[in-house]
Amino acid sequence: MTTLAYVVAYVGVVFFVIACVARFVMWSKMPMHMRWELYPVAHEGGGKAAYGGSYLEDTEWWTKKREVSLIGELKVMVPEILFLVALREHNRKLWTRSFPFHFGLYLVGGATALLLLGGVVAGFLPEAISQPAERLIGLLAPALGGAGLILGIVGAIGLLLRRRSRALRDYTAPADLFNLLFFVVAFGVAAATWLLYDRDFSMVGAFVANLVTFNLAAVGDGTAGLMLVLSVVLLALLVAYIPTTHMSHFIGKYFAYHSIRWKDDPNLPGGEQEKVIEELLSRPVSWSAPHIGADGKKSWLDVTLEDQSK
Repeated sequence: MTTLAYVVAYVGVVFFVIACVARFVMWSKMPMHMRWELYPVAHEGGGKAAYGGSYLEDTEWWTKKREVSLIGELKVMVPEILFLVALREHNRKLWTRSFPFHFGLYLVGGATALLLLGGVVAGFLPEAISQPAERLIGLLAPALGGAGLILGIVGAIGLLLRRRSRALRDYTAPADLFNLLFFVVAFGVAAATWLLYDRDFSMVGAFVANLVTFNLAAVGDGTAGLMLVLSVVLLALLVAYIPTTHMSHFIGKYFAYHSIRWKDDPNLPGGEQEKVIEELLSRPVSWSAPHIGADGKKSWLDVTLEDQSK
């Protein structure tokens, strides 16, 4: 059983990475999005982002060097990722369920990263360095992981109830309910293992250290060992499953902001944007809407140049 847990954990992590890369590549190859013209754009430099301005308000802007601020983007993205700022502003009822769920995921992820770091430290560094680091990780990981599991369960149950409410019932697919139930079960088993058998994360820490050093030794015995194996298998399956569903929005959000909402590169003669637009305009149109007048052979350029009043 313990060997099965190691195998499933390795496969789950590898599949997660491959699926995330595949999603990223897929979205990065999608055609240029229509420009939204929504302001403020977070990366706008020169102080213009503060009042919703842009480089387009400058005279002869095409002759001037653009000021782009990475700090401006981070000031928007970090709070949005950590605290779901937009959801809080526009849908407070959903935010009160979604925030603990997502923040719980972050805490569990942070605890996992600490345990992986602990495995590397214990397996590859001298004791003079590894022992103090292991003690610190031994204090932080249970606190972060335990809090994350509880928050994740509370948030997932809250989202399940919200999904079944009259407001969202018609917009909820069976997959939405299954995804949340999967989190409740996987996090619930992990939380039970923590509360009943592994309060200091010593078992899960030893398991993760063995993963890092490719040591497939058994960890725990009896009911405690069985609960550890069950929680590892469920969490590994959950990790592998997430990027194959719409929950991969943690990747898509980057493109939603950087390739859609904030994409405001100027289209200058001979520039990179012009080349991309020309290629897109040359593609055939197969829309069936009669007002488009497409036949599968005409390009977007042909359609846009036709007199649509005929």
